[in-house]
Amino acid sequence: MASFPLSVNEKLIARSRTVGELLAPTSPFDKKCGRENWTVAFAPDGSYFAWSQGHRIVKLVPWSQCLNNFLLHGTKNVANSISTRLPRQNSDSGQKNKPCEHIIDCGDIVWSLAFGSSVPEKQSRCVNIEWHRFKFGQDQLLLATGLNNGRIKIWDVYTGKLLLNLMDHTEVVRDLTFAPDGSLILVSASRDKTLRVWDLKDDGNMMKVLRGHQNWVYGCAFSPDSSILCSVGASKAVFLWDMDKYSMIRKLEGHHNDVVACEFSPDGALLATASYDTRVYVWDPHLGVILMEFGHLFPPPTPIFAGGANDRWVRSVSFSHDGLHIASLADDKMVRFWRIDEEYPVQVAPLNNGLCCTFSTDGSVLAAGQDGSVYFWATPRQVSSLQHLCRMAIRRVMPTTQVKNLPIPSKVVEFLCYQI
Repeated sequence: MASFPLSVNEKLIARSRTVGELLAPTSPFDKKCGRENWTVAFAPDGSYFAWSQGHRIVKLVPWSQCLNNFLLHGTKNVANSISTRLPRQNSDSGQKNKPCEHIIDCGDIVWSLAFGSSVPEKQSRCVNIEWHRFKFGQDQLLLATGLNNGRIKIWDVYTGKLLLNLMDHTEVVRDLTFAPDGSLILVSASRDKTLRVWDLKDDGNMMKVLRGHQNWVYGCAFSPDSSILCSVGASKAVFLWDMDKYSMIRKLEGHHNDVVACEFSPDGALLATASYDTRVYVWDPHLGVILMEFGHLFPPPTPIFAGGANDRWVRSVSFSHDGLHIASLADDKMVRFWRIDEEYPVQVAPLNNGLCCTFSTDGSVLAAGQDGSVYFWATPRQVSSLQHLCRMAIRRVMPTTQVKNLPIPSKVVEFLCYQI
């Protein structure tokens, strides 16, 4: 990972510390095309990490074992060598929760991954079903993989076995997201210009098709309370959907090029979107207004330039679990860590050909993928202020419109609405 030039405003920014690497095995005859790592994901409980190695292969590894291996053997690690140190097991042996490694051949190029965990109290939305093939219990952990041929395959994480094969999309499944409430509601975003809603507790029944995008859909993300879905795509599209009524709430306008990634803050008060226009916008999703802008090109490009090809396309964005930091990954060979209240990055790291990034479940590590391999960095760490913790607690249960009606000083309202 070579050094990289910094802009004038970024020369004094700290470099993030490398935690580790998972390097996909390659042979001299491997074609680089097909080895792209389009997606990385952490399990909701932090037990597993998964990434697409390219050439149809998804690797599932226990995250704690990865961290231990990094500490014992330094940062570099050839992915397949872990298998010699990790026990394999059968979930029928009564040790279902003991993590083990799996290599999954999905049968086609993998574009998207998502973990989903089950809460038994969350029933299927299809109330008239009396029989199901699968009874998902408290300890169930699933992995959904979106493929080049439009299929979605659902795997049992503990056994590596294929459970379901969902076949309704007609083009690449570019992104997947599970509802965070444990209902095993899955949403898929596809190049066929649609989003589809699946109920895995109803044996993968497709419940709804969300139409509105006029071009490819690149990404989708649930709000923390599972009530709102954001979807982003080509032609500057950012849509918000009501997931109780399956209807569009509003379209967010402001980007000047394709929007390729989105994620809500942990309290649901903010929404980050990344675009090929060289910017990350942070929105108030309840009002549809832009609160913050993080630029990756200085000076900021004009709308005409931002709408075309350049070397600062932003590929991915991820919100940290402290609600204060955002990570972005751009074509200028840099990973940036931003604070939501500062104009410039607080840390940077080099990464050639980066395609995707996400924070670990506890927020301490950022994983970023490129060409079949994954790199990990320590994230900016600081103790959140009591004011910010109170703000997050309030915003988890109150949308902006309700906050603005509180009988409190205007400065406090502005703080709660992330306007100062």
